[in-house]
Amino acid sequence: MLGVIADNWDLFITGFRNTVFLFVLAGVGALLLGMLLAAMRVSPVPTMRLLGSGYVTIFRNTPLTLVFFFFAFAYPRLGLIDVSFFVRAVLALTVYTAAFVCEVVRSGINTVDVGQAEAARALGLTFTQTLTEIVIPQAIRSVVPPLTSVLNALLKNTTVAAGFAVAEAGQIIPTLSERGAPVLFGMAWIAIGFLILVFPLTATQRILEKRWSVAR
Repeated sequence: MLGVIADNWDLFITGFRNTVFLFVLAGVGALLLGMLLAAMRVSPVPTMRLLGSGYVTIFRNTPLTLVFFFFAFAYPRLGLIDVSFFVRAVLALTVYTAAFVCEVVRSGINTVDVGQAEAARALGLTFTQTLTEIVIPQAIRSVVPPLTSVLNALLKNTTVAAGFAVAEAGQIIPTLSERGAPVLFGMAWIAIGFLILVFPLTATQRILEKRWSVAR
């Protein structure tokens, strides 16, 4: 079993390095876009609520593979800036995961006492100021566990990029098969690799929960 990773160390390093890059870039993008969508969903403007709701409905009910197919094959036909398959994979993961981040953040917003928003408006704060300075900071504290679950799902979803010419962890098994290496042992090492990547997320969740714990 040790021979598999020793003989293919370059393959595992490249695969997991690209997996981490995909996860970090798509994670940051999904968090930012998801919070924007959550703000749209609770906006007092009906058009904003409709657009936010429509986005979430479409992407939550669309298979991730189909989103990848769009960015891999339909995106180049739109005549937009040509980007690499890696960047397209980041975009696919971002727009897909943002829908789930939106719903998690929106659920957190709903837990904040409406009286606080009313008090902020009474002090003259705008909707944007109330949301960004009062509501969302409190909402994030209450949704750390589900938000971590969404990020864990994103980490595992990065393996879909292997089917679209992106050399990440999901591409290790086919390459091992081509090299004649024991695939079963390779799968075991990949599982161990993902466990190692998930551990920091879980540890961060626990730390934040303890630090941000509030009595309700």
